[in-house]
Amino acid sequence: MNISQNKVVSLTYELRLGNKMGETVDMADNSAPLVFIYGTGSMLPKFESNLENLKVNDTFEFTLAPEDAYGDLISEAIVDLPLEIFKIDGKLDYDMLVVGNSIPMQDNEGHPLEGKIVEVNSENVKMDFNHPLAGKTLHFTGQIIDMREATPEELSHGHVHGPHGHHH
Repeated sequence: MNISQNKVVSLTYELRLGNKMGETVDMADNSAPLVFIYGTGSMLPKFESNLENLKVNDTFEFTLAPEDAYGDLISEAIVDLPLEIFKIDGKLDYDMLVVGNSIPMQDNEGHPLEGKIVEVNSENVKMDFNHPLAGKTLHFTGQIIDMREATPEELSHGHVHGPHGHHH
């Protein structure tokens, strides 16, 4: 069986920045593999196209440029927010306002956003709402460890059920 549309693929991977010598930023091993339905848009398209036609036990290694991964850094996504909005009961929580901290926020339409604090001064908090991997070249290595057909129910829901799948 080869990886193709609507196969449930289980794989292990290691994600490094830049190349195979880069810093490891994410991984999935045999105890908690990445499991997804191929071709349903849940993964980066170029990630999937690099896995096409592989079989169980095949290994893979490929690099994604930023435009094929999480895009380039957008300067407009780095914004100054008034300190006021970080007050809780009229007080600032300085434990929270630490450079490098990520804080869950909401955009104007109420969608959740993760913002990283870049700078704090007496009036503003400068936050970066770019995806943490934006502007980065991603290097993946890994192995296909299991594959099966997706069930009609999984396809209608768009995600995997059962072990390592989506739990209700």
